[in-house]
Amino acid sequence: MEPNEQKDSIFSTKFIRFLGGKNLLFVLIILLLLASVIFVFDKVDFIFKPLRVLFQVIVLPIVVAGIMYYLLRPILRLLEKWGIKRIWGIILLLLVAGGVITLLVILVFPFLRDQFMNLVQEFPDYYRSFSESISAFLNHSRFSSYFDTFDLEDITNKLSGDLGNSIKETVTSMIQGFATGITSVLSTVTGVVLHLATVPFILFYLLKDGEKLPDFMMKFFPPRARKEIRTVLGDMDEKVSSYIQGQLIVSFCIGLMVTIGFLIIGMKYAVLLGALAMVTSVVPYLGPIIAITPAVIIAIVTSPVMLIKLAAVWTVVQLVEGKFISPQVMGRSLQIHPITIIFVLLVSGSLFGVPGVILGIPGYAVIKVLVTHLFKGFKRRYNRFADDPLDKYE
Repeated sequence: MEPNEQKDSIFSTKFIRFLGGKNLLFVLIILLLLASVIFVFDKVDFIFKPLRVLFQVIVLPIVVAGIMYYLLRPILRLLEKWGIKRIWGIILLLLVAGGVITLLVILVFPFLRDQFMNLVQEFPDYYRSFSESISAFLNHSRFSSYFDTFDLEDITNKLSGDLGNSIKETVTSMIQGFATGITSVLSTVTGVVLHLATVPFILFYLLKDGEKLPDFMMKFFPPRARKEIRTVLGDMDEKVSSYIQGQLIVSFCIGLMVTIGFLIIGMKYAVLLGALAMVTSVVPYLGPIIAITPAVIIAIVTSPVMLIKLAAVWTVVQLVEGKFISPQVMGRSLQIHPITIIFVLLVSGSLFGVPGVILGIPGYAVIKVLVTHLFKGFKRRYNRFADDPLDKYE
């Protein structure tokens, strides 16, 4: 038997066809090689440190530009329908986006900064009053007998004192280390500014040539696989686009409603708390918990009536968001169970920190699309294999 015939017979056996044939076997080998590379990377991390630094340098502007690309792409398509050339539409969008960001930095950022600094200065007093309110409630409730063995006042004073001392020590340490750390701070700020300065250029070429990217990628795949791969890329693009656009719209609506509601009830730091709600709402389920925590502390310290008003505002916001905004904006585009979302957020946050929490859900959506199509392909092969006569592959 010739060597080529023997090789073909190996890859033509019933078992190999059952596994998906030569193509799937090739994919499995590639995955095994990738796993080997990851293992080696973990053992000799110092060798790959320059590559990791390079990745950290390029990932921030690419992610920011990608998010803005998905936000601006529908508007660009609309401008094209109105007869505006693509290049002029891109320039117009970049100018408008730059103007909006500049206005926000000039007008809104100083106000939020002042509110944040005031909140930081008053937070120890808020925390002390909050602890005293909780202690008074427990001492005069039916649960007071369970806390007789604890000196709640002593615990409260200790925690408040520790918090105050901790803040004082932190501020003192920051002042003492300011002279020595100013170079590092300036270096970090300069690095971030330089990274963000590349965003408009990356965004420009994404808007200009983003539609051509699938056609360019098809050159690297065999002709018979291009149709399926194009479908996979289209599904990935749809999932990521719908999530980014929908989640940012929902977050903006939540921040706006919270700000208006807090202003109506007279909550201190209403604009800052609304901005916090808008930012944290990007993270599903866990974000609202983070946003409501400082508002609850401030409301408890202010008065019981303020706490009731806060509960009413937050309930209305969550009902409007859950019953009207999210179903209309998000729909069931991702089709991910809430428990799965929480699990993905916990895992991605543990592995990659804050960027992992923000990008975990769209990353999971991309992986889900890929795995779903791979499973469908395997299922088609398996069904074809199972329905064919057994002697066909012998």
